[in-house]
Amino acid sequence: MQTDYFNQESDRLLFRALREDDIESWSEFFMNNDRLHFLGIDTSKDHQTLATEWVMRQLERYRNEGLGHLAVIERSSGKLIGMAGILLRDLNGNTEYEIGYSLKPNYWNQGFGTEMAKQMKRFGQQNKIAPYFISIIEKTNTDSMHVARKNGMHKSSETQYLGMEVFVFSDEDL
Repeated sequence: MQTDYFNQESDRLLFRALREDDIESWSEFFMNNDRLHFLGIDTSKDHQTLATEWVMRQLERYRNEGLGHLAVIERSSGKLIGMAGILLRDLNGNTEYEIGYSLKPNYWNQGFGTEMAKQMKRFGQQNKIAPYFISIIEKTNTDSMHVARKNGMHKSSETQYLGMEVFVFSDEDL
């Protein structure tokens, strides 16, 4: 496990391990968010349940994999604005390392997603976590495709993931 994985920073953001007391704040992510269908989650659950499941899943990832989504804190406000991390994924029978990121709706279109994704990729490369990284993106999620491209990734394949048709973006040379 990379001990400094849980203590990163970028120009405008701080990254730290999630805690159970982040659940309440993270529940805001599930309110008035028209992009939840991109995540392959059960959106019929209430926002508190979804937030609890999300945070607890990350704590489990920390214990089992030493990686997972981190809390992303905006430096200027000290507020939890999103999550980003390196996630182990089973994709078509292969273990892959995904750069994953999610932002609360109030913080969209301000460059935070790109900053988060670039920091995770930079950390992964500097610490040689994997030879390459991917991002799994639902086929109509043009905003995430834009972030992936700005993060030096290109569309490398198409597949199904969590019941969705997705593009797999990769930073691996073709």
